Amino acid sequence: MTCLYIRNAAQLVTMQGNNTVARCGVSMGELGIIEGGSVIIKDQVIGFVGTDDEAVEYLAHLSDDVQVIDASDKLVTPGLIDPHTHLVFAGTREHELEKRLKGTSYMDILQGGGGILSTCEQTRAASKKDLYVQSEQRLHQFLLHGVTTIEAKSGYGLTIEDEIKQLEVAQELSQHHDVDIVSTFMGAHAIPPEYKNHPDEYVDLVIENMLPAVVEAGLADFCDVFCEKGVFTIKQSERILEAASMLGLQPKIHADELASFGGAELAARMGAVTADHLLKASDEGIKQLAAQGVIAVLLPGTAFFLMEKPAQARKMIDAGVAVALSTDRNPGSSPTESLPFMMNLACLTMKMTPEEVLTATTINAAHAIRKASSIGSLEVGKQADLVLFDVPNYQMLQYHYAVNHVDTVVKKGRLVVQSGRVIQ
Repeated sequence: MTCLYIRNAAQLVTMQGNNTVARCGVSMGELGIIEGGSVIIKDQVIGFVGTDDEAVEYLAHLSDDVQVIDASDKLVTPGLIDPHTHLVFAGTREHELEKRLKGTSYMDILQGGGGILSTCEQTRAASKKDLYVQSEQRLHQFLLHGVTTIEAKSGYGLTIEDEIKQLEVAQELSQHHDVDIVSTFMGAHAIPPEYKNHPDEYVDLVIENMLPAVVEAGLADFCDVFCEKGVFTIKQSERILEAASMLGLQPKIHADELASFGGAELAARMGAVTADHLLKASDEGIKQLAAQGVIAVLLPGTAFFLMEKPAQARKMIDAGVAVALSTDRNPGSSPTESLPFMMNLACLTMKMTPEEVLTATTINAAHAIRKASSIGSLEVGKQADLVLFDVPNYQMLQYHYAVNHVDTVVKKGRLVVQSGRVIQ
């Protein structure tokens, strides 16, 4: 048996502390840093975390062979976690960027049959093999940027067959790719063209047919809905999420992205795991999210790409809301796999601190997908997912922005990225 010994990191960010609930307020600044820190991994889990002197003593009592990774002058963190993506889809929408630059709004494009509906058309036409190949390439990019676990939503099928197809591809990718995938059913992502004039009938289809089929096949852990003016109303969203909860799927909400619509308040009332986007969330909505312990998943890249004012992260954190960060990887409003760049944007456009963004992409992101008991921090007994960044401290990670500083990625105790290259 071989142990993996990551030794003498300039800074080892452990995120150790109270991990029973997502961190909010001042606790988002607590990183649990060990200078000259080391991690020892055995059987895919962490066996030791501490200083290098303590690691040497620990190793003296082991008879296993040891593989050493020298982390001198490097920053070591838990594997990054992306809790909001639309990973599985077909095609691209680069022409929409030009339209928006010329003044056409995101909602105008959607109402005209583009946007989500354009991707829906391409995804419906794609085979499972095509979807797998395209999505696998995105996963490679996530891994190269230090992401070891993601959430992936359906929502580009909008029929039972095509929603199932997306979720099955995500399940197969999770089984065969190094990145772990947690799946979310999002049949309520848009009203498909065939139901444009009778949206409540589509809501009935989601509730009566799609949800039971997804649950019976065991293809999702969560249910999400795009609660937004011009998409799904508060009443429709509540119906869908109540039905999902009755079937055992945990609720998430795309809330208050394009207008202040009461989505944050609905998330609080429903006891949702997360409320996502929140660019236009009201002060009362923020207050209720904090009171009910709903995690705010903020997507700075979406605001950046749509040229919108970003979410009020500073106000949320100061109000006691636990914040996580994500790429929102999708083909229309955030076509990127760079979670580190989202961390940069969170600092530069939302005034989050470097400490807060690390918390938001590790332990809080783990809570946002209900996986904090096994990932999100470097602690004995947890799954051995780690990233080595070629920077000497965590501040440099945000200071030297828009650069991929990932050197090495360890997933379940195995080297999967080394010297910035995926190991096949």
